Amino acid sequence: MKWEAKIKTHRGSKWIAVYFERDAALNDRIKNLKGARWSNTNKAWLLPVTPEYLNQFKLDNVLPTETVLKKTNEFIRWMRSKRYSENTIITYADALTSFLKYHNKKKIEEITNADIINYNNDFILKKNLSASYQNQTVNAIKLFFRTIQNASINIEQIHRPKRPKKLPNVLSKEEVKEILNALQNSKHRMMLSLIYACGLRRSELLNLVPTDVDSNRNLLLIRNAKGKKDRIAPLSDKMLNLLREYYKIYKPVKWLFEGDDKGEQYSERSISNVLKQALEKTGIKKPISLHWLRHSYATHLLESGTDLRYIQELLGHKSSKTTEIYTHVSTKSLRNIKSPFDDL
Repeated sequence: MKWEAKIKTHRGSKWIAVYFERDAALNDRIKNLKGARWSNTNKAWLLPVTPEYLNQFKLDNVLPTETVLKKTNEFIRWMRSKRYSENTIITYADALTSFLKYHNKKKIEEITNADIINYNNDFILKKNLSASYQNQTVNAIKLFFRTIQNASINIEQIHRPKRPKKLPNVLSKEEVKEILNALQNSKHRMMLSLIYACGLRRSELLNLVPTDVDSNRNLLLIRNAKGKKDRIAPLSDKMLNLLREYYKIYKPVKWLFEGDDKGEQYSERSISNVLKQALEKTGIKKPISLHWLRHSYATHLLESGTDLRYIQELLGHKSSKTTEIYTHVSTKSLRNIKSPFDDL
């Protein structure tokens, strides 16, 4: 077997899973395909289900009905013209395809709000898919029927799921320090340090280029972040000195953090493994992800007295309500509260 491709369901979505024998050249070719992502669960590269990939990997026989395919492609082209991110396009197209295929016995223009409720109950809830996935499906359906397809649907009456109000996961400063000190490789330590020092998302870190570091103004420019927005984050003298030392050693060409080959962007999977290796050395048992470092950055800023409005700007949040969640995990005020138990 040189390679084998199958349609797989992963986290409630359909993907083309590509399996192959150990082959570095083939691995590089597949990982550079648009929308490719590695799945540890499936031990395979996952590609979005598009006509091009279905044809390329000889899976044409699993195409949805011609009408669904045509409408999904039309939806994809519209989203691309509006410059939606590729991840959003993949997510929305997959959710829409799933929804339309579920109702393939009806004409699309005859689909009603009742059909959406049936899909929520008989597909999403039955398969125990998350509220987040359901919300993404609602986004896709509303956008499709608002822009591409006329139907017997009242878009304003499409309800969203009640999402659980979970608190962000936060590390103590001591835990952050322990994780960073566990990394012997200076590039690895630099990457995780910068995520924490500037409250970056994983993709924001990996998309940095050397010129995004403004050493004259002690600033980091974060370009084209979530919501297609640019923002800036302050860089301390300590962080700038670490970046200078890193630059002298690694001399990045295109990306600030590159893989083994010059000019190759460091991969999402590799940086997740960096954190995993650090945690194994520390013995910390919490299910920590890279995003915990961003949450910790925001919470520690709040605890040190930084105004919530500034934190909102630093994190790139569109709404202040998103940032306010950190007030629920900050312990600064809680430590000053005296329990009535102490007076017994």
